[in-house]
Amino acid sequence: MRHRRILLKLSGEALCGEPGGYGVHPETLGTISAELAEAASLGVQLAIVIGGGNIFRGLRGSAAGMERASADYMGMLATVINGIALQDALEKLGTNTRLVSALEIRQVAEPYIRRRAVRHLEKGRVVIFVAGTGNPYFSTDTAAALRAMEIHAELLCKATKVDGVFDRDPERHPDARMYRRLSYDRFLADRIGVMDATAVALCRDHRMPIRVFRLAKRGNIRRVVLGEDVGTLVGEHGEE
Repeated sequence: MRHRRILLKLSGEALCGEPGGYGVHPETLGTISAELAEAASLGVQLAIVIGGGNIFRGLRGSAAGMERASADYMGMLATVINGIALQDALEKLGTNTRLVSALEIRQVAEPYIRRRAVRHLEKGRVVIFVAGTGNPYFSTDTAAALRAMEIHAELLCKATKVDGVFDRDPERHPDARMYRRLSYDRFLADRIGVMDATAVALCRDHRMPIRVFRLAKRGNIRRVVLGEDVGTLVGEHGEE
């Protein structure tokens, strides 16, 4: 196994079951959880940051006239709901987990303490980080980058609905070309929307490699854990 400890960023929309859907689709949740449990059984120390866009997205609420901080806190609470659902599904598969929240909600999750989270990983538990960074104006992508560095992950993985990073939107341009390798600077200069620019800049400054891959393809999470060349690797190297 190539990677000892990884952090996986899952979007809330991944739990919907269909594009533009709402809430948690039980069959989709079960499929994703089975893949995560399989990856954890390989011995990798697996941490997950989950979004909340399937329930409430802070930016959307802000655009509709809500105060930005209030909208973002609602989005953080949406990630807690998704985290509880994911924890329940993983536990039913026999995978030990810990739900860790940046907002203090002790009835359902542990408060985030870095050393405790690392200890959970060392004991073989899957750690699910929720509530983003605990602060408004920051995306869950940025939370994923921050947590990846705090727990000393070897790789930040971004699971998406496409195969990797493309030079154009592959859903609108069938001839779009996918990059196998891409530098942080090129990612930021081209304003590639697959990941928040703040998160990518943070990874660049701390040399945290990012693997972008398709979540819906069966076995991809396992392949990433095993170090296979899946999707696009964003790092210090040049374009390929």
